[in-house]
Parts: sequence; structure tokens; C-alpha cells
Amino acid sequence: MDPASAKVIGAGLAAIGVGAASIGVGFVFGSFLQSALRNPAAADGQQGRLFIGFAAAELLGLMAFAIAMIILYAS
Repeated sequence: MDPASAKVIGAGLAAIGVGAASIGVGFVFGSFLQSALRNPAAADGQQGRLFIGFAAAELLGLMAFAIAMIILYAS
């Protein structure tokens, strides 16, 4: 296999994490909305955890994107 094509395949596989991060963000917000609709009084107390979960999911997606770009352009 040609090294250039292996590099592109590896970057594509690393970019799968970006799609997984979007699924994770949807899951975090969906769970928050479900819990907020069940108990509206406790929704304000859970908002901090919502943002922490969102930030963690987005961080993983950005890291996957950065690794894909490093694979493509660093070597």
C-alpha cells in the first residue's frame, strides 16, 4: 500500500471520533431535557453538569479532529 493512501485512510479513521462526539453531545442534551421535564425544580441544579458533559464530549471530538489533521499534514 502506498504511504500517501495509508495516511489518508488513517486520518479518515481518526475522524470517526468527530461523529461520535456529535452523538455524545446529543445524548447529553437529550438526557438533560428528559430529566428537566420530569423534575423542573431540579433543572437549575443540573445545568452545571450539563455544561461539563457538553465540554467533555466536544473535547473528545476536537482531539479526534486534531489527530486527523496531524496525521494528514505533519509527516
